[in-house]
Amino acid sequence: PVIPRPCTFPVKLWLLVNNPCVHSVRWDARGEGLFIDQGLFEQELLGVGLTAAREEELFKTKNFGSIVRQLNLYGFHKLMVSPDSSAIWSSPRPATAEGDTSYADGPLHHFWNPHFRYDRPDLLIKIKRLTKANKEKLDAGMEVTSRLPDDLQH
Repeated sequence: PVIPRPCTFPVKLWLLVNNPCVHSVRWDARGEGLFIDQGLFEQELLGVGLTAAREEELFKTKNFGSIVRQLNLYGFHKLMVSPDSSAIWSSPRPATAEGDTSYADGPLHHFWNPHFRYDRPDLLIKIKRLTKANKEKLDAGMEVTSRLPDDLQH
């Protein structure tokens, strides 16, 4: 299957979680949600604490809160992480390195979206960025529809 528009946040996230070189973002044991190790994510992907400038920044922020905001805007829901979350900090992909079962370094966040799945990149096109008005409706428990992608709006 073809992965849609690599510039969108959900696609970047899907590529990161499936990249064996990235250690701060992992699939949960079922491949239906993702864990983000905040401390490691900030160092590894946001460049927090690094003095050397990277050639290309993945995200236009160094603030982890902005990443969480993007997750929320794209319909991801934060799930509770149990005290023994290290037991579920795993990956459905085959273990390729000793680090695949490593424990979290910082606060561990668990996010879920019905269209974000380990083996289903084709579902990414169903993840739409919600407008502020739609997010407010969702928070109020109302049903909303996503807006059209930016390239289809007039």
